[in-house]
Amino acid sequence: MEQALVLIKPEGLHKAIVGDVLRPFINSDLKLAGLKLVKPTKSLARKHYIQLKDKSFYNQIVDYLTGKFHEGSPVVAMVFQGPSAVKKCRDIAGATNPEEASPKSVRGKFGRITTQGLFENIVHVSSDGPQASREVSLWFKKRELLK
Repeated sequence: MEQALVLIKPEGLHKAIVGDVLRPFINSDLKLAGLKLVKPTKSLARKHYIQLKDKSFYNQIVDYLTGKFHEGSPVVAMVFQGPSAVKKCRDIAGATNPEEASPKSVRGKFGRITTQGLFENIVHVSSDGPQASREVSLWFKKRELLK
């Protein structure tokens, strides 16, 4: 059974749109296996984005995930599972760049690029199966997940 990590990033909570962002994932045919509110530490954010550590924007996305740009708002961490969970969640989320995302996707409806060039794309979704396994284990203990 494939799992996907979905994070509603700090701006989702800051803008009070968590329910709207969550709805299309919940309404999919995937099972919600875990959900919790997390205030990520810098250490967790660095581990989460480890594959981007050599990018020029690495420190900015670490700060972003820890809520620095949204008054310290936390993250809603979720695990969805089912056949093709990663692909289905990525389709629901839409393109990473909100300007390129379908207007029917989560990022197309709620995302934006700030005048400072910061992508507020509302959600993170695992990029593939191996990445999902790594990310789920960073954010959740096995006992926190339904089978």
